[in-house]
Amino acid sequence: MTVDRTADELALAQSTATAAPALEHRPGRWIANWDAEDKGQWEAEGRSIAKRNLYWSIFAEFLGFVVWQLWSIVVVQLPAAGFKFDTNQIFWLISIPSLVGATLRIPYTFMVPKFGGRNWTIVSALLLLIPSAGLAMCVSNPGTPFGVMLLVAGLAGFGGGNFASSMANITFFYPAREKGWALGLNAAGGNLGAAVAQLVVPIAITLLAAGTVNLPMAGLIWIPLILVATFGAWKYMNNLTSAKGDVAGSVAALKEPHLWIMAFLYIGTFGSFIGFAGVFPKLIKDYFPDFSSIHVGAVALSLAFLGPLVGSLARPYGGRMADRMGGARMTIASFASMAVITLTMIATLPLKNFWLFLVLFLFLFVASGFGNGATYRMIPVIFATSSRAARSGASGAVTGRLASSSLGLISAIGAYGGFVIPQVLNASNSSTGSYTPAFYGFVGAYVLMLIVCWAFYIRPAQKRNTIGHI
Repeated sequence: MTVDRTADELALAQSTATAAPALEHRPGRWIANWDAEDKGQWEAEGRSIAKRNLYWSIFAEFLGFVVWQLWSIVVVQLPAAGFKFDTNQIFWLISIPSLVGATLRIPYTFMVPKFGGRNWTIVSALLLLIPSAGLAMCVSNPGTPFGVMLLVAGLAGFGGGNFASSMANITFFYPAREKGWALGLNAAGGNLGAAVAQLVVPIAITLLAAGTVNLPMAGLIWIPLILVATFGAWKYMNNLTSAKGDVAGSVAALKEPHLWIMAFLYIGTFGSFIGFAGVFPKLIKDYFPDFSSIHVGAVALSLAFLGPLVGSLARPYGGRMADRMGGARMTIASFASMAVITLTMIATLPLKNFWLFLVLFLFLFVASGFGNGATYRMIPVIFATSSRAARSGASGAVTGRLASSSLGLISAIGAYGGFVIPQVLNASNSSTGSYTPAFYGFVGAYVLMLIVCWAFYIRPAQKRNTIGHI
């Protein structure tokens, strides 16, 4: 009997696999009949196609983060190139790319279904040429008006928008059982762009510059790589006819209170990461000017890149630990760590020890990276178990649709932290002559976010005895 039943199940599986439509490759590198959840299709062709698209997506998104963060390292070099901007103007040049990038993430989320993932990757990569070339032209002339500089810095926000379209595109390629890892790689690979920009730019602008700075190279060096990414997307990526937009899902998600709670928490995790990544070179220069550039032979090196580097590497581990311990627990641990580290940094600033300052800030980046992974992991679980739709008995497909829409919106709102943190530091310095009040404000925000996370996700789970679930 067992043998017969097994044979029947095998025959059924084979007939189902046979009945499933084969992938159809159409002109313009469109693929029809894509179903990542079909294991037969996935093992036969789907996995290799998805990996190829993931790798080129990571590369394009990586360059997006590079361009997004260029001004964070360029601004500290402006005085050496003859520019006479004040501190307030410098902070605007640091923060305006994040403001524009966060805003662009909302429309970028819907570009993949409208134009195709491969097609939009080509367009979004080509758009990076504008801020790269624009930066090179602006910084070549110390007489460039501040308004023009601010406009070009804002165009770097094109790179920030890339994250949303890249993540939306890869979501369509992978089955649910492998989606988390693929999206984690995509996000971490993109985030590394912030670190690479801050590592490479000081080297590029001082190499063969004979003791001065060749600031236009900060933008020009990325143009060949952007063209490679564009060609790779054109040659090797695909569009999926099954990638459909969900404007209605996004509108429904906006009505869900949990979206706004998680967006608030994500401002504290990802917003801290991208905000501190933007200001870290400036803070090092202001607190420890002798360590702003460390000369190694004929080139200069800024250690600011270490911050976004460790924060990016910590992100996937934050997600992995959240899978084991619960995302809410990890998020609370992240906020508690960030508050304690920030207080320790404030207390030790009078020692004027650069290496202690650097280590503490690196710990702050690590904590924010862990928080990024943990909060992002919480979102689909919350919508599946605690949202209004879930409580009203909605199907898993409905809650999954809401969660997917919410991920893009939350990532956009969280990115506004990259604008808020520099502006709060600027306001603190302008009004008191010190950044310390701003850091105390950040501590207060982390404590508030910790309390919110506990009140909405830990305390209810304790009552239901499901503490490790969310």
